[in-house]
Amino acid sequence: MPEAVIVAATRSPIGRANKGSLKDLRPDDLAATIVRAALDKVPGLDPASVDDLYLGCGLPGGESGSNMGRVVNVLNGMDSVPGATVTRYCASSVQTTRMAFHAIKAGEGDVFVSAGVEMVSRFFKGTSDHLPDTVNHAFDDAQSRTKATAESNAAWHDPRQDGALPDVYIAMGQTAENLATSRGLSRQELDEFGVRSQNLAEKAIANGFWQREITPVTTPDGTVVTADDGPRAGVTYDAIKDLKPVFRADGVVTAANCCPLNDGAAAVVIMSDTKAAELGLTPLARIVSTGVSGLSPEIMGLGPVEATQRALALAGMSIGDIDLVEINEAFAAQVVPSYQDLGIDLDRLNVNGGAIAVGHPFGMTGARLQNTMLNSLDFHDKSTGLITMCVGGGQGMALILERV
Repeated sequence: MPEAVIVAATRSPIGRANKGSLKDLRPDDLAATIVRAALDKVPGLDPASVDDLYLGCGLPGGESGSNMGRVVNVLNGMDSVPGATVTRYCASSVQTTRMAFHAIKAGEGDVFVSAGVEMVSRFFKGTSDHLPDTVNHAFDDAQSRTKATAESNAAWHDPRQDGALPDVYIAMGQTAENLATSRGLSRQELDEFGVRSQNLAEKAIANGFWQREITPVTTPDGTVVTADDGPRAGVTYDAIKDLKPVFRADGVVTAANCCPLNDGAAAVVIMSDTKAAELGLTPLARIVSTGVSGLSPEIMGLGPVEATQRALALAGMSIGDIDLVEINEAFAAQVVPSYQDLGIDLDRLNVNGGAIAVGHPFGMTGARLQNTMLNSLDFHDKSTGLITMCVGGGQGMALILERV
């Protein structure tokens, strides 16, 4: 049975939504630029020989609609290459890698592109007025029900009550507050984790780590964007400890201990090991296993726990076999209990900072984490890496990579 290996990876800088460096780019144009950059890293590969392109997008509507995966191929002159757009919200471009992994294992192809994009600036402006009608109803219902839940001080409630739409996509910040309450997490503990993310990202900028995985992007006005918008220099606990909570008046989630809204794209090129050998390529890593899980939407932040356990079991590994871990930092309130439940040492976790600092463009994040893990395994000279994340709606996903 063939092995699936990653032979190339890259990503765009990550912009702040609505006011950041990438806000004027269309999602299909940005995704096409990054897919092309990833393929350019494999000069011996004819792009026409790609078997399929899978593009993850958390919110595939508006400019991100019309099967953007296919649009990206046509924009890149790859008319003969099919394309699909996939959503598993925050894990969309882990799912696309999983699909490529499965297809190679099944002998259904040798070369795949797994990519992800999200341009929150172009789709979601902070209110339901900018969402398609099919999303509006669910969004409005979830917001009103979430408000009622918060006002009643209930930890969470039955999403099927009153015959209303299931409260599957309640405000993600409310799910973080639910976890903070149920696990007894303090505001200080979460703020200190947010400071850790910013400080580690600042250090990684200084030592050149992040630049190794970023492809510069040119905006419509000719500006060349080369770095992430999000990381802040010199962040201290004293500077953020008095920020007001965002989701509940008496809550613990603030702008300093959760990710912002973002824009960005990333891509990886995945091959069978036999095809890579035929082309004389040295793979960056082997895909070992994946895992996916489901849980209550209102405590979705614990999704990484079971997903990781499933991926480890399939790999015949334990958490002690993993050198480096990337847990997506949607909220400190979900990362902290997740790494604690999994028994992950902090010196292995998000060692270059995470999404609290660099950002979380939903559909891009899975592929961004793969880029970062590949970069980190090489930069820190480690062998095995775990990528995992919670997923809006109550899911978790995990991916294990082995450097080769």
